[in-house]
Amino acid sequence: MGTAIAESMHILTLNVGSSTLKFGLYRLDNQAPEVVLSDTLHTTNPHETLQEVAAKITALNLPMPDAIGHRFVHGGFKLRQHCLINDEIFQQLEDAIAFAPLHNQKALAVIRATLAYFPGLPEIVCFDTTFHAALPEVARTLPIAKALQAEGIQRYGFHGLSCESILQQLGDMRPPRLIVAHLGNGASITAIKDGQSIDTSMGLTPSGGLMMGSRSGDIDPGVLIYLIREKHYGLAQLEGLIDHDSGLLGVSGLSSDMRDLHELEGSNADARLAIEMFSYSVRKQIAGMIAVLKGIDMLVFTGGIGEHDADLRNTICRDLAYFGIDAESDYGSNVKVMISQENEQIARHAEALLQID
Repeated sequence: MGTAIAESMHILTLNVGSSTLKFGLYRLDNQAPEVVLSDTLHTTNPHETLQEVAAKITALNLPMPDAIGHRFVHGGFKLRQHCLINDEIFQQLEDAIAFAPLHNQKALAVIRATLAYFPGLPEIVCFDTTFHAALPEVARTLPIAKALQAEGIQRYGFHGLSCESILQQLGDMRPPRLIVAHLGNGASITAIKDGQSIDTSMGLTPSGGLMMGSRSGDIDPGVLIYLIREKHYGLAQLEGLIDHDSGLLGVSGLSSDMRDLHELEGSNADARLAIEMFSYSVRKQIAGMIAVLKGIDMLVFTGGIGEHDADLRNTICRDLAYFGIDAESDYGSNVKVMISQENEQIARHAEALLQID
């Protein structure tokens, strides 16, 4: 049973990135969540961040939250559904750090800080993996020994809250065969059939799949074995290579930010190559998902790059024209650009979990 809530309540959502925290204060009264305050803070100290959030709420004479909702990238194999945080759940969140240390450690630090800063408030954790929890066995299972599969080593998939927000926005206009290209510093492609995720490019961790800002995406595992055996790489060096020194940054040697690379592509061959490789990687994954869906009715671009980089979108779509993808037609186009509304989804889930069944 959940917690009784008033007719109108305010939920604070916290969405931790690699160096930022996106927050939103939402008013909920059994209608669509209404955002009354949102911002992105560039700070790394959770306690200072919460003080800044509280100061912004106070300065605008807004009510303090009645509950808090957190985005948590990976709940491991035990936590597959959004839930209220208690002592047992908190311990399981700690246990799940190993599945996505780049993201989970920072998110857990924020949860720890909010539990201290807002004592007694209900807190909800929402997982990026939940949307993909019912992946078909053929997509979920990794080609490894069954003993390792039994330990929860499988495809989990991420950007689930982003995919949910796209479905929410489409409403009755949702097509049977939908592909969501979430392109940002982290990037993934998800195939959605009749509203359900049936395959996605990321795997056990958010490091897999597409080439990303500074993450390698899928890479020949033999490369890692070679680096260990011949170059004596340790764990920290491998993690640094895969998550921080690869992708757009690794190829260009200049930046992980697509905007920077566009400014340089006219004069720098490495910047051009990084952009071309990213586009190539996205096209290959989309084409693969079209095969999974046995066709495509709509392609949605979202995420920082997906929403704002029209040239890249057109390049990707031009080379997928064979599948009937049309990015340039204003009438009947099957390509959409939509803003990811992860924080609003967190608020929706928080409200649902706080209601009495």
